[in-house]
Formats: sequence, C-alpha cells, structure tokens
Amino acid sequence: MFLKKYEDRLLEWKTFRETLEDSKTPYQDVLEFWQDAPIGNIAIDPYNQDLWPTPWQIIEENIYCPFVKILAICYTLQLTERFSDHAAEIHIVHDKERSESKTLLIFNQNCIGYNDSKVILKTQLPKNLKVERQYRIPKIL
Repeated sequence: MFLKKYEDRLLEWKTFRETLEDSKTPYQDVLEFWQDAPIGNIAIDPYNQDLWPTPWQIIEENIYCPFVKILAICYTLQLTERFSDHAAEIHIVHDKERSESKTLLIFNQNCIGYNDSKVILKTQLPKNLKVERQYRIPKIL
C-alpha cells in the first residue's frame, strides 16, 4: 500500500477498514495492516495534540514514525461502523527497566504498541511502565 499513489492508498485503506466490520481478530488485523508502514524519524510532536494530522493527512503524507503509526491504527479502527463509538486513548509511557519510551493505543482494554507483533490486554502491561502523557482520542466526525 505504501508505495502506491495517494488515491490508491485511500482506496486500499477504505477496503481494509470494511474487512474489520466482520473480522474475528480486528485488532490483530489492523496491527498487521500497518506493520509494513515505513518507519522514519519523528514526523510530528506527540505532545501537542493540536498539531496531530487527520486520518486523511496521514494517508496523503505517507510519512510514519512510531507515533504516527499508532495514530493511524487508532483512526483505522475509529473509522469503522463497528468501532466508531468505542473509547480510544493514546498513552506515552516510559519503561524504566528498559530505559525506553513507547506510544500505546488503548482501545477497548486492548493494548497496541507494547509488542510490535501482537495485541495484548491492558492488564498484561508491565507494572513498571510510567504514563508520561495520556490523550483521549475524540470521535471522528
């Protein structure tokens, strides 16, 4: 998807979102869909929600950092009929033991972003994570 022109990326993204409506594993599916997004340097300031791109800007710009990728996953879920009314939060956390920061998407008690290859439950997160920032993601109109 990521090597295609803008209109084709939009169409593929829309088609994928439609598959989530009936999927038995929608969270894993969305994680795998965005797995191949090319990751680069920081694309936006995760601490300034007013500057975050819209879903369509993300697809148009096609520039991803770990934060933009999590935001894209969130938007993908929110833009389905199935998940449009579900609460979504983005947490920026610091893992003291690993001395690293991560961006997590908490969606229906599922956590995306702690493990790059699978979705875990929020209750399975290590207790040593310190939440630096927490953002409630408003419903997309």
